[in-house]
Amino acid sequence: MSVLETNALSTASEEAVTEYILAQEEKDQLRFLTCGSVDDGKSTLIGRLLYDTKLIFEDQLAALEKDSKRHGTVGEEIDLALLVDGLEAEREQGITIDVAYRFFATDKRKFIVADTPGHEQYTRNMATGASTADLAVLLVDARNGLMVQTRRHAFIASLLGIRHVVLAVNKIDLVDFSEERFNEIREDFAQFANGFDFETLQAIPMSARFGDNVTIRSEKMGWYAGPTLLEHLEGVQIGEHELNQPFRFPVQWVNRPNLDFRGYSGTIAAGTVQVGDELVVSNSGKTSKVEKLLTPEGEKPLARAGEAVTITLEDEIDISRGDLLAASGSRPDVADQMAAHVIWMAEDALMPGRSYLMKIGTRTVTAQVTEIKHKINVNTFEHVAGKQLELNEIAFCNLAMSSPVAFDPYEANRTTGSFILVDRVTNATVGAGMVWFALRRATNIHWQALHVDKQARSDSLGQKPAVLWFTGLSGSGKSTIASIVEKKLHLEGRHTYTLDGDNVRHGLNRDLGFTEADRVENIRRVGEVARLFVDSGLITLVSFISPFQAERQLAREMVGEGEFIEIFVDTPIEECKKRDPKGLYAKAEAGEIKNFTGIDSPYEAPQNPELVLNNVGRDPEDVAEEVISFLRERGYLLSPSIVSAGGGI
Repeated sequence: MSVLETNALSTASEEAVTEYILAQEEKDQLRFLTCGSVDDGKSTLIGRLLYDTKLIFEDQLAALEKDSKRHGTVGEEIDLALLVDGLEAEREQGITIDVAYRFFATDKRKFIVADTPGHEQYTRNMATGASTADLAVLLVDARNGLMVQTRRHAFIASLLGIRHVVLAVNKIDLVDFSEERFNEIREDFAQFANGFDFETLQAIPMSARFGDNVTIRSEKMGWYAGPTLLEHLEGVQIGEHELNQPFRFPVQWVNRPNLDFRGYSGTIAAGTVQVGDELVVSNSGKTSKVEKLLTPEGEKPLARAGEAVTITLEDEIDISRGDLLAASGSRPDVADQMAAHVIWMAEDALMPGRSYLMKIGTRTVTAQVTEIKHKINVNTFEHVAGKQLELNEIAFCNLAMSSPVAFDPYEANRTTGSFILVDRVTNATVGAGMVWFALRRATNIHWQALHVDKQARSDSLGQKPAVLWFTGLSGSGKSTIASIVEKKLHLEGRHTYTLDGDNVRHGLNRDLGFTEADRVENIRRVGEVARLFVDSGLITLVSFISPFQAERQLAREMVGEGEFIEIFVDTPIEECKKRDPKGLYAKAEAGEIKNFTGIDSPYEAPQNPELVLNNVGRDPEDVAEEVISFLRERGYLLSPSIVSAGGGI
């Protein structure tokens, strides 16, 4: 072959590759998940789709044949489920644990499929896969019919806004391809899902193992006239809902490459936008018109939901990451309270009053569940009472945020109506939420302007107000030290007040017990009271076990910068047991007291306290003097001359 022929062949190959890539980019994409009960054939179905669409390489096929002999469950045949069940633990147990994502494409459409676990304890994994899916393939074993997990997954799919469902009646070969059995299961599910508002519900009889009605129409079921699974996946219409919604654009990044350009980058969550449209910054209410729409392909006059764009505006207005741009004629809700469904995904229970990070769109704020209205029994759908939310449970809750955020109801917009909750200590995602509606404050409640503020009060008292938060195990000596510190401050003429754990439970918190949920609420109330005392100019001493770091952080955030001093009375539990002035440790170890910190309830030691006090073998007076010295060195206690000048003492 000549050089010219070689070059021509190379050019032709490059053009063919380029043409293929461009053709793939122009296809739309369907994200779907497979779900259902254990052993209903989810992984096998995905393996069949990959196998029949010729998306398995020769080396993968060879590895699959080898693994089928070792881990397979179908005798001498190739076990297609092993294409997806990648974790060794899954292969050994024959189940799916994690969510496995696979990509494949046909001439008509691209697909991303999530294979989700069927076991009840992995419900959170199924919810993760469903959160971004357009369609759910809900598998049912034709022999068993609808199972509890089938109903659970259908409910979660509905709750998470999936509008298209395929009821895949699998293993139809094991009931002799019975039309009667298929119709029975289809009618049962249609009756069960009547209130779920699915836009499309397609029932398909199939055998994933042998490929019947998966990608090729089965000759063994002449009575079935509907589409194969692949035909339905290729033809189902998606994306219309988002396009028909009002324009929403969460700002992900303020694009400022130089002094002459300011753009706002992100992905359009809903609707369309074109040059000249008037947009509003949801939180501030400021408006401006679109000047340019910039995309990876260049400047465009119009952009749609799902496109990544940079928007420039005609006016210079304050916009930052986390803001939500919206159509000025159809604005989202903006509120600091909401009602939402929450799916809990952590081993440690959700506690009302505990502070979490809420990530909604591109915005992050502090939030807490203020009330669990009811939990939902996902097996029967009945509403049940509950004070906390355990792993995989779902509840309808009221939430309060640290500042107003913009959002839509989840049923209107899955992007602007969903959020996650993040543990503030571990930074782990612990919950997912779907907004139902905004909670409005009473319009006649406002902050009352006062002529005397915190600064004026502290000036008149000649001191810098602060919360001295003493934390430590029962018997650590924190109440004793706090009492001595207050006595010393009082002798200096300082203005103080002490909130002690035992004393507060005689009045303000007499209705609370010692469960984890009650402990959270106990500290939340004390934090609010301490904040009021600081506002009055007092040095407030708080002596509580306060075992959870999240609640101490919440109390810290209730007051201003530098006004919270965390004091860890670091006394080992062995020493605390020796002291045991109230005999509580002995009773707890005997099982007479439940939820006792250090015995059957955890204590989370402070990570970065302002002051650590060692109280073993030392005179409490000397330990208390450490606190006084700290306050004096940090400027909380003004000198006598300054106090006199301020007129406080």
